[in-house]
Amino acid sequence: MARADENAGFTCAHCGASVSPLSNGSYRNHCPFCLWSVHVDDARPGDRASVCRGLMQPVELVSRRKGWQVVHRCTRCGKTQPNKVATATNQADEIEALVRLVAD
Repeated sequence: MARADENAGFTCAHCGASVSPLSNGSYRNHCPFCLWSVHVDDARPGDRASVCRGLMQPVELVSRRKGWQVVHRCTRCGKTQPNKVATATNQADEIEALVRLVAD
């Protein structure tokens, strides 16, 4: 699969928002508006090798060596996966969604 195919825009399966791909060379794997994701990656970010395809709920915001990360838990299989918060100015995750996650 070509990198351009892996880093594609999508419609959020949770809130229905139209989400553009990141343009900084990284992969967008969650909605910047509600922070939900879909279980599409298996061994590495962007591999799109998971067959589960369950919705992944944002359950925690953590600070790690790689910076801030949203921890997702798959609502189908239970897998948890941390994912970097997008910080590019024009493509950043919505601060309101991150605040709601911390407040819950």
